[in-house]
Amino acid sequence: MSKYQMPPCIRKTTIGGQAIIEGIVMKGPKRTCVVVRKADGTLVTEERDSSTPKSRFWRLPICRGAYSLFTALKDGLEDIDYSSKFIEDGEGEEPSKFERWLEQKLGSETLEKAIMAFAMVVGIAIPVGLFMLLPSFAGGLLPEATPNVARNLFEGMLRIAIFLCFMWSVSHMKDIRRTFEYHGAEHKTIFCYEAGLPLTVENVRSMPRFHPRCGTSFLFVLIIVATLVSSLVFSVVAVTNPFLRALTHLIILPLVVGISYEFNRYAGRHDNLACRALRWPGLMIQHLTVFEPDDSMIEVAIEGVKRVIPEDGSDAW
Repeated sequence: MSKYQMPPCIRKTTIGGQAIIEGIVMKGPKRTCVVVRKADGTLVTEERDSSTPKSRFWRLPICRGAYSLFTALKDGLEDIDYSSKFIEDGEGEEPSKFERWLEQKLGSETLEKAIMAFAMVVGIAIPVGLFMLLPSFAGGLLPEATPNVARNLFEGMLRIAIFLCFMWSVSHMKDIRRTFEYHGAEHKTIFCYEAGLPLTVENVRSMPRFHPRCGTSFLFVLIIVATLVSSLVFSVVAVTNPFLRALTHLIILPLVVGISYEFNRYAGRHDNLACRALRWPGLMIQHLTVFEPDDSMIEVAIEGVKRVIPEDGSDAW
């Protein structure tokens, strides 16, 4: 089977996943499962109820995209923190004087919450700053006489270039590459489940590793949508000041996220010619973030999927 060809689909599922340190998070409509492989080869699992919006507002199209992105980031950071506790590197090291002082002043639980809050702020600030605000600011530095079309095109090209360079750089880090291999195991296992095949290592291994609902594809779509939406906004209201352009992008970010989410959702749900053409760039980008897993990684992904499949079939899309 071609690595770009989607296997025959028996069921479309809403189950999705995320690769973490030496493990995978699988999220179903009712349950979420974190599976981590310890250094001794054993699997550790943790299950919880899946996050679902309580307000009807956050279930509306466009709005649900912003909710999904925020909860995915929040839960993802917590799951990464959980999986890191099973990594033996540095085990037995004494905490520094500064760490002991912080724990004494704040308490271990408060300190952990403060670290997670800081990590969440940084996790949002880095991609927003790099992929959204920096290109907007740079576009505002172009000469005043630069046509809006040229300014928007410059921003879009710079945004894509920064994104590709960033992804290429992190994919060459040894530890990150292993995480990206778990990413491949997650994709292959979901494909196998959607194909209606038994979840065995052999069946999963034969599946393609590039999935249309991948988060990498979503980020790329978000960058394209941000360029298109900002071009529309700036064609109506001419803004050349670099700070105001960056602020405008920040204001329209929830709308951009919502549109990108709906696009990715639609493209992942359908397999017609138009959808295949639209999702092709996102599949190409996955060459940087999705690698072939080994069998032990596939076993982790299988364990995660099995634990979140609902008995009532409520994961049907």
